[in-house]
Formats: sequence, C-alpha cells, structure tokens
Amino acid sequence: METHPPLDLSAGQGMVEDVLDRFFERAKARAAKLGPSYLSLWQTLEDSTAGGKRVRPRILLTAYLNLGGTDTAAAAGVGAAFELLHTALIVHDDVIDLDFTRRGQENVSGVYRDLASSAGADTGAARHRGLSAGVIAGDLALTGAFRLLDRSPVSPETRLRLAEILDDAVFASAGGELIDVDFSFHPGAPPIDEILHMERLKTAVYSFEAPLQAGAVLAGAPDEVVSTLGLYGRDIGIAYQVVDDLLGVFGSETATGKSTFSDLREGKRTVLISYASDKPEWAELSDLIGSPSLTARGAARARELLVSSGARDHARELVREYADRARQRLDCPAVTPGLRAALSAVVDDAVNRGR
Repeated sequence: METHPPLDLSAGQGMVEDVLDRFFERAKARAAKLGPSYLSLWQTLEDSTAGGKRVRPRILLTAYLNLGGTDTAAAAGVGAAFELLHTALIVHDDVIDLDFTRRGQENVSGVYRDLASSAGADTGAARHRGLSAGVIAGDLALTGAFRLLDRSPVSPETRLRLAEILDDAVFASAGGELIDVDFSFHPGAPPIDEILHMERLKTAVYSFEAPLQAGAVLAGAPDEVVSTLGLYGRDIGIAYQVVDDLLGVFGSETATGKSTFSDLREGKRTVLISYASDKPEWAELSDLIGSPSLTARGAARARELLVSSGARDHARELVREYADRARQRLDCPAVTPGLRAALSAVVDDAVNRGR
C-alpha cells in the first residue's frame, strides 16, 4: 500500500512568523509617530499574538501544499491573516466575557486594567479602561487581517475569493458570538443541536472551514475540493469545540493552560450542561454552576454530577461521531491521497488533545 508522508510545514510556518513580525514592526513604527501610548497598545497586542499554536495557518498550509501549491510565501501571508483574525476574535471574546486573563496571564484588557489601577483608578474605572483597550486592540487586529490579505501576491480573482472566505468567517463568528451571549440569558440550557450550531459559527468556521478552503483556493483546486474541505472543516471543527467543552471541565490545567473552574463558574452553556439539564442531577447541578463563588469542592461535585448524568460520556460520543464524519468526508476521489493522510492526522490531533 502506497504511503504519503506529511509534507514539511516548517518553512511555511516560519514564513508566517516573518509576516506577522513585519506587520507589527510597520504598525509600531506608524503608532510611534502618534504617541507612546498608542505604541504601547500595539506592543501589547503583539505580545498577545505571540506564542500561539498557529492552528489556522498550519491548517491552511496543509491544504495548500498537499494540493500542489508552490508559492509558500503567498500562502504564509494568507495564513498570517487568519492568525490575526484569531487574535482579534479572542481579544473581543475576552471583552464580552469580562475576562482579564488568558492562559494564566493578563490579556490586553488585563494589562490596561492593571495599568489604570497602578495609576490610582478605582476598580470600576480600571475595568472600563481595560475593556476599552481590548475593543480597540481587537479592531486593529481585525482590520490588520484584511490588510494582510489585500497585500497577498495573488491574482485579483483569487484575492476576491479569499476576501469573501475571510468575510464569511467574520460574519459567521459574529453571529455565533451573539448566540452565545443570548444563551447566557437562557433560564435552563438550550438543546444540544443549538449549542453545536453556535460553536460551529463562532469558532469552527474561521478555525477550520475557512482556512482549509482558502488553502484550496490558493492552490487552484477545483470547486469540488473547496466544497469538500469546507464540509470536512465543519465536522472536525465541531468535534474540536466539543473537546474544548470537555477540557474546560475535565482537563488538566497544567496540560491545557486553561482553568477548569471558569466554565463552571460562568455557567457556560455547553453540550455537557445541555445534556445534564434534562437529567435528575440537574436539580443539584444547577445550584452549583454559574456562581462566581464556586469553590474547589463545589467544582468537584459538579464534575461528579456531569459524569453520573452521562453528560461526559455523551460529549465523548459526539466527538467520535463528528470525527468519523470528518474522516468520511475525505473518502472521495476529489481529495488526493496525500491530503487525505494529512487531514486524517489533523482529526487525530483535534480529538486527542489533553490526553
């Protein structure tokens, strides 16, 4: 049986870092002319972009290179645009969630809240300054994503298609974010299908569907391939988000860098909560989650209830179901053997995180 080893993405990933470095250097040079405080905001935004896993550029490059793309520099520029989009959306998401940290460190809003506090501002004023800075920084990253895309050395026709893909990703994510906000006012928990729909719009589209399709478009792939990769991206993106739901409650903080308290304290509406809301355990569980004063003991009890209700097992089954769907999407003549092997590895990475 012929094997197709994955292509070496390291050169492309290095180029993505170079594109981002040049973007921020130009932006900081412009900002310095307007004043030191604006330069500081750009430096903080750059710091918040550094150190990520670069999931979206890596997925884009995977599709592009395995479909025969040869202009790695052009693909890296588009990949960097998707990374800036990711930065913009998580900065804004933190503002919406009133979060001042991410992965155990101050995010943009947290940095500026602390600066205001150090300058003598009261708690309310400091929070307001921090959140305001987050809105501004997120806007800058969002416009930067489109600026990078516009500078890509591709044909006008390809650039237009890429812009439409990026715009659709922003449009979907904003819709998903609004649905997520609305869920916080839901007296119980929305049905699982509605939660999966929200997670697909909010994250899966811009994280998987759009980068895969952009890589295919850049490589000049047929429309059938572009469409197939979008469907694959939808399924693996949903599986990825359900894994996130599981890690947010049952994961290891050391391994994931994420708190296993925040989702429970927030009362975040996930597939776990939706499933448990229809079980006898809900009477006790609903009194525990959504409380800012949730203790370690209370969180442990909430986890026990999510297990005994069958919610954890059901979420795991959903992951398997959507991962299988994603693999089946690749079982078609339009997908090359090399790309099929590479994207099968993406499935494995997505569902085995935190193990």
